[in-house]
Amino acid sequence: DRSGAARVPDHQPAAGGIAARARAAAAPAYLAALNPEQREAVETLDGPVLVLAGAGTGKTRVLTTRIGHILNLGRAHPSQILAVTFTNKAAREMKERVGHMVGEIVEGMPWLGTFHAIGVKILRRHAEMVGLKNDFTILGVDDQIRLIKQLIEAEKLDEKRWPARVFAGIVDGWKNRGLTPDQVPAGEAASFANGKGKKLYAAYQERLKTLNAADFGDLLLECIRLFRENPDVLKQYQQRFRFILVDEYQDTNVAQYLWLRLLAQMPTNAVIPEAARRLSGIHNHGGDYGFRVRSFYSRPGMTIKGWSKNHAAPSRSGGAKARPRSHVK
Repeated sequence: DRSGAARVPDHQPAAGGIAARARAAAAPAYLAALNPEQREAVETLDGPVLVLAGAGTGKTRVLTTRIGHILNLGRAHPSQILAVTFTNKAAREMKERVGHMVGEIVEGMPWLGTFHAIGVKILRRHAEMVGLKNDFTILGVDDQIRLIKQLIEAEKLDEKRWPARVFAGIVDGWKNRGLTPDQVPAGEAASFANGKGKKLYAAYQERLKTLNAADFGDLLLECIRLFRENPDVLKQYQQRFRFILVDEYQDTNVAQYLWLRLLAQMPTNAVIPEAARRLSGIHNHGGDYGFRVRSFYSRPGMTIKGWSKNHAAPSRSGGAKARPRSHVK
């Protein structure tokens, strides 16, 4: 954090001791429902933090309480916090929980939402830089398939043999891996339509631009391209976000990883709760997921928190897991 505010002491009072009881008595009410490990994850505000815990152990509670704590201490303005989750339902719940702690100030958090909702917001602000207008349309699956079918017919391919729906799924997979048409491996591109996969993908992207449209995958892919090709724009967002918190992170979605990694390149503070099962199953994930996880753990100053039960403070039993880290989740 570059705010210059006093650091939270690293030392935590012994559970049940006089210092711990005095500290609990003076703490804001929203900290009372946390166990010691959860509370430590909430109060560790300097540097990246990784939260590791199983399902139902209070990871999201830690993340939302951390947001409230940051705002309560004045460590950041609402507009300086990027809080990301995966589903609209989870985003609504996150906003409601924070609202219960800090009141109407939560309405001043424009960067609380899903990966894709925030991606849309960024793209509409800089649409011309990626070949779109700021009123671009987001295509649904049926419109995508209709458009791809037209392209397949234009190439005089047999749509029964090379179904548009299948190719739409292939394109979605490429976009989830952060691959533009020129980045698709030759072997993969050759697997569809007698080697015309890459040509069809490129034609599809060109047609989308002509229609002033984007599909769901573009909402992150075009953001990644925007940031990579326009370092000044990326720097604006890196400097804007003092804290980045991410919930419901999808381990295998490379585009989410790349998007967050770009934003995380500046020194910031981030919290990312991740289920313990994802760690134990790390080698079962495809591609370079293991490398991506290790790259997060090896960040300078990374603090790792964890627990196994969702018990309220004070308690002597195990903890839950919370993971704060600079710009990632």
